[in-house]
Amino acid sequence: MRAARTLAVTATAFAAVGLAAPLAAATHGPDHVSAAHQVDRGGDGANSVTVSPQAVHQGGILTISVRNCPGGRVTSNAFPTVTLSGNINGVSTATARIHDHATPGQYNLAVQCGGRTLTQSFRVLAGQGAQGGLGGSLAPSSTEMAIGGSLVAAAALGGGLFIVRRRMSGGKA
Repeated sequence: MRAARTLAVTATAFAAVGLAAPLAAATHGPDHVSAAHQVDRGGDGANSVTVSPQAVHQGGILTISVRNCPGGRVTSNAFPTVTLSGNINGVSTATARIHDHATPGQYNLAVQCGGRTLTQSFRVLAGQGAQGGLGGSLAPSSTEMAIGGSLVAAAALGGGLFIVRRRMSGGKA
């Protein structure tokens, strides 16, 4: 008799987890974008613009490198104008913080270097900021509510079955 109860409770628990698993898997996971991916375009072989990463989230940092350009300005609709600096081994760099409100999509940047304009494209992804440190001021997501509700329902069903079986076997509830 104990084995049957244990089996019933175990089966109910597995059913609750099994029913909640598709809801948990349905959330959108993070985009996997390699930060090391670089595209080398814009200009000729001697003057080329490189951006890293090629795809950056809203509010993220974009690093721009230009070969054989001792200084210049970098402009784009996705970030404020920045200045190239630090000509190390013939490469000047600039870092730009993407606007928090930049619309996700493809953008271009323009580098003004010695009277020439070099261009490069990059992609802005939707922001995925952390929800930590807010002290419970955020409501649970619909997935968390569905999983929690499923677990509570499974526990209530299992408890009800346990009480009914105990009463049927003549025990006290």
